[in-house]
Amino acid sequence: MKALNADLHCHSTVSDGLLTPAELVQRAKDNGVELLALTDHDELGGLAEARAMADEIGLRFVDGVEVSISWGDDQTVHIVGLGIDPANAALNEGLQRVRSGRDARAGRMAAELDKVGIHGAYEGALRHAGNPALVSRSHFARYIAEQGHAKDVKSVFDYWLAKGKPGYVEHSWATLEDALRWIVGAGGTAVIAHPGRYRLSKSERNELFSAFKDLGGRGIEVLSGSNKDDEVREFAHIARQFGFLASRGSDFHGPGESWIDLGKLPDLPEDLTPVWSQLA
Repeated sequence: MKALNADLHCHSTVSDGLLTPAELVQRAKDNGVELLALTDHDELGGLAEARAMADEIGLRFVDGVEVSISWGDDQTVHIVGLGIDPANAALNEGLQRVRSGRDARAGRMAAELDKVGIHGAYEGALRHAGNPALVSRSHFARYIAEQGHAKDVKSVFDYWLAKGKPGYVEHSWATLEDALRWIVGAGGTAVIAHPGRYRLSKSERNELFSAFKDLGGRGIEVLSGSNKDDEVREFAHIARQFGFLASRGSDFHGPGESWIDLGKLPDLPEDLTPVWSQLA
């Protein structure tokens, strides 16, 4: 039986993607995606446009979001919510609180970058974002690459924006409890995004997975654009160990910027239960 080509993690211009919600949906359809979720960072504003386009071109669509949380010793973790109700008041209020901290963080990042000779970073990032409440590291990365301080957007993070690098600043996002309460309360299914990207020891990671499950978390991205082959095997094992549903998402941000294009991930291991089997 042919596996469903589902892509349940991607971003539009409403957060830090390069394509509008409608353009993103059209690209997904053109790439053979059969089920798509738009999961902008801490933002629901693109869902109506994306769903309208999906309805127009006959693509199954899931309302989603990616919530930024703080975990442990200054670790940022992302929790994807799938099948959420975009009109849910508590979810909207919570996401507004998370977004309200982005502009202040952006100012601190720009000040640190200015010290190492990257000037005008706040204004440059804001030009890419268009809205102070949406400024992210991706917008800074585009400006830094544009100015010639790195060969491309991906390498900016390694040299300038990752933890321990000049443009990194600590920031408190939502808590894991907050994110799960908002997502589950809005009728959604919570999934740990790109688990291979977090700098956690094995015991710290198991602590995160256990807490996530205890709070109502149900899934893990076994297939992510940034997961290597050995990580796919590892997270498939974790899905079995914890009884997690398995998700598949490219984390696509735009052409030329992402690890993989929409709908181009391999199939999930056949013995895992896909998260979309539980979505309405």
